[in-house]
Amino acid sequence: MTVVPDDHLMTLICDTCGDSVRASACVLPDAEVVWTLVSEQGWSGSPFATGPHRCPHCSLLPTSGGGSAQCDNHGPGGILGIDHLDDVTVVVVTGDIDLDTGDTLRAALRHAADMGGHVVIDLTRAHVIDSTGLGLLVRAHCDARDRGVTLCLAAPSRFIRTVLHTMRLEAAFPIFDSRDDALVQLSGRTRSGSPVSAAVTTARSW
Repeated sequence: MTVVPDDHLMTLICDTCGDSVRASACVLPDAEVVWTLVSEQGWSGSPFATGPHRCPHCSLLPTSGGGSAQCDNHGPGGILGIDHLDDVTVVVVTGDIDLDTGDTLRAALRHAADMGGHVVIDLTRAHVIDSTGLGLLVRAHCDARDRGVTLCLAAPSRFIRTVLHTMRLEAAFPIFDSRDDALVQLSGRTRSGSPVSAAVTTARSW
């Protein structure tokens, strides 16, 4: 247990150096969810109280294994590719979506935004997400909404679905069972001239 809740105050403890910070946080229905505290304090790690978490200083240190982030039996985390299909950009993610892969995902999402169309984040090969990755997805979603386009998630793992559901974010993202389902909805709606927002109503929710 690396986060100790106490009414509206929570104590966040670094698993690496033991440093701690106590601050108020937006308490979500599930007391085990501490993403808001982790994000606001500039820490990295799990969106859940059970950790692991690292303070800003320790977040800059290399992981114990060194090199790229690893997802068990699935190779290093990162971006497998970026595909441009009509007015939809598909960002294919692999491994863990966390602090170690954050810069790569941020760059990919920025490139997708520069293309100006809808965005599909293909999570078929991604398995877990931490507070850093979640923050990137939320910011990318807000940016897409401001540009009048849709950012959706394709084939998120059960863990990622659980994180989104617990934090009540599943309604913010259109979620599809596969990349193909997402492309059919986004591309089809755009070609027919129907509002892109209509794709949200057909997306699979939690």
